[in-house]
Amino acid sequence: MAISSVMGLGCALQRLAVVPKASVSMVESSLSSSGFGAQLSDATTLSSHVRRRRSSVSSAKGSGGGGGHSHLQLLQSEFVPLMGIRRKIFSGASVTTVRGRSSVVGVVRSMVSSDPEQLRGAREEIKKVLAEKFCHPILIRLGWHDAGTYDKSVAEWPRRGGANGSLRFSIELDHAANAGLIGAIKLLEPVKEKFPDISYADLFQLASATAIEDAGGPKIPMRYGRRDTSGPEECINEGNLPSAGPPSPASHLRQVFYRMGLNDQDIVALSGAHTLGRSRPERSGWGKPVTKYTKDGPGAPGGQSWTREWLRFDNSYFRDIKEKRDQELLVLPTDAVLFEDPGFKQFAEKYAVDEATFFKDYAESHAKLSELGSEFSPPEGIYIDKKPSTAEKFVSST
Repeated sequence: MAISSVMGLGCALQRLAVVPKASVSMVESSLSSSGFGAQLSDATTLSSHVRRRRSSVSSAKGSGGGGGHSHLQLLQSEFVPLMGIRRKIFSGASVTTVRGRSSVVGVVRSMVSSDPEQLRGAREEIKKVLAEKFCHPILIRLGWHDAGTYDKSVAEWPRRGGANGSLRFSIELDHAANAGLIGAIKLLEPVKEKFPDISYADLFQLASATAIEDAGGPKIPMRYGRRDTSGPEECINEGNLPSAGPPSPASHLRQVFYRMGLNDQDIVALSGAHTLGRSRPERSGWGKPVTKYTKDGPGAPGGQSWTREWLRFDNSYFRDIKEKRDQELLVLPTDAVLFEDPGFKQFAEKYAVDEATFFKDYAESHAKLSELGSEFSPPEGIYIDKKPSTAEKFVSST
């Protein structure tokens, strides 16, 4: 697995040139870093909304429905939904202008839970984005990377990392393993503006699970209601995501995933998401510039995929690694070790011949990953589909 993969498991990337605007080719369906290397200020995702709201706020009188709030309070309240905090005024927040851009700092730490109807609406909007942009892999990677920083040895939220929406802040987006994920956030900005009463943490995980299902994968038993981190000071330090070519791939994978509370079966099942996407050598250092499977896109042509049909979720990743017959397909050290290490091999062999078992195990492992480090409101969470029965529900590592 490489930085160009779903988990971004790979070597450190050189930062790419700043790109002023996203395009379909840049935010294409690659698990690799997309063409976005721009530095993102902590409030960049809010800046366009600030400009649109500024004129209406400046002319507003009163509170718009309850008391005599000031101009500043009105402006602050406009941004509360974008931070995943419903109908609350910022506590001690201030508005600053840097280089002509307004930004919001000092967001309150508490929030009510995401709205179930808005979660359902957001899911339908995400499906439209997927149909138009073919961006399944990068949305999956976004959810994985927000969750994959979790450290089970740390009890305190949000210091323990995990799925808490912290990836929207530049201090974490700028981690080498997250190169290109600004493209995924840009894709989801319109969804967040349309459905403001959901947290970023929920939005990232909703997008990831929806992308898996939309690509033909299993239905993930997702729980929502995650709280968001409130500022960049709550982001975790760099270094918790895996890399691509460590001296001992098996030991490295276990070190990283065991830290999250996951096991060998989870490692192998989650690796199966490499059935989607491709790696670009100019961005990750891995893969071929182009193959017969990637020369025509969709999206910008090029890169090397793990599978022939790299926008279809199935068990071909395991079959192709096991056969090793097609030099056009990518096999990284962390892929090959799944059939070499005895602890991993038992699951990889099974998944290569039994897609139904792979789908079942993948769905459970993906759901586990999506909850790592999360703090839910209400504590039992929110289900927008049928709530899993006790027999169906896994025991979370958190």
